[in-house]
Amino acid sequence: MTAPGIRPGTVQETLLIPLYGRAVDHARAEPVLGDARAAELVTAIDYDFARFDGVPSLLGAVLRTALFDHWTREFLADHPDGTVVEIGTGLNTRYERVDNGRAAWFELDLPEVMELRAAHFPASPRRTAHAGSVTGPAWARAVAAARPAPDAPLLLSAEAVLPFLPEDEARTTLAMTAARLPGAWLALDTAGPAIVETQDSHDALGKVQARMRWACADPAVLTDWLPGARLLAVHTLTSLPAALVDGLPGWCRETLAGLAAQRLPQVEEYRLTLLRLP
Repeated sequence: MTAPGIRPGTVQETLLIPLYGRAVDHARAEPVLGDARAAELVTAIDYDFARFDGVPSLLGAVLRTALFDHWTREFLADHPDGTVVEIGTGLNTRYERVDNGRAAWFELDLPEVMELRAAHFPASPRRTAHAGSVTGPAWARAVAAARPAPDAPLLLSAEAVLPFLPEDEARTTLAMTAARLPGAWLALDTAGPAIVETQDSHDALGKVQARMRWACADPAVLTDWLPGARLLAVHTLTSLPAALVDGLPGWCRETLAGLAAQRLPQVEEYRLTLLRLP
C-alpha cells in the first residue's frame, strides 16, 4: 500500500523517520520498545525507507518515544480514566503500547496523515481521530468538549511537532492550548540553536526537505510564555529518568554512557520536557 499524502518535501514525510526507527529497533535481539506494529507498517507502506539505514539518530527517536511512553504510563497509573491526546500523531503506536483499557485517546494530525492512519488503524470507541492542524483551535475545542470536567486529568503529547513551527506560531499555539485546556500536562521536545543551524547535515533530517524552524535554547522560556506554567521535568537523551534507563537493554545503556562522555551539542541541546499548563 502506498502512503497517500506523504510526499517528499512535506513536513509529513518526517513522520516516517521515527516509524522506521521503531521498526529497526524491533528487529534487534534486545529491542528498546519491541514495536511489532511499526515493523508491519514499514512493510505495508510504499516508501524508500532504505535512505535511513544505518542512521545513528534513529536510536534517539526511539528513546524519545520511550520517554513519552514512560510519562504516559505514569499519567495513566495516577489517572486511569484520564485522557491522552497525541498531537501530530503521525504513525505512532503509543495506544498499542501503553493503553490501559480505560483511558480516552485523541489522535490529531493533518488530514492526509489521518487518511493514512485510517487505512492501518481500526476505529475504537475510546479512540477519536481528528484531522486538522495543531495551530488551529478546532482540535483543542473538541478535546475540551469531551473533557469530563474543566480540570479532568489530561495529558498532551507533542512529539517532534513544535520544532517544525516558526517560533511565533509555536508560542501562539501553546497559548491557545493553555487557554482552552487549562491544567493539562504537556510533553514536548525542543531543539537548540546548534541543532537547527546544522540540520542540513543531520543524518536523518538531511535526507528529507522539511526543516525545523524554532530554535529553543532553554525550555524554561515556556514558563515566560505561559505565566503560571510549571516545568515538571526536562531531560536530554543522556539524562533520561533512572526508572527508564534501568529498564533499557545493556547495549543501549552503554551507548548512552558513551554519548554522555562526548557532550555533543547536537545531543545536549535536544530537550524533552514535561510541562504543566497553567
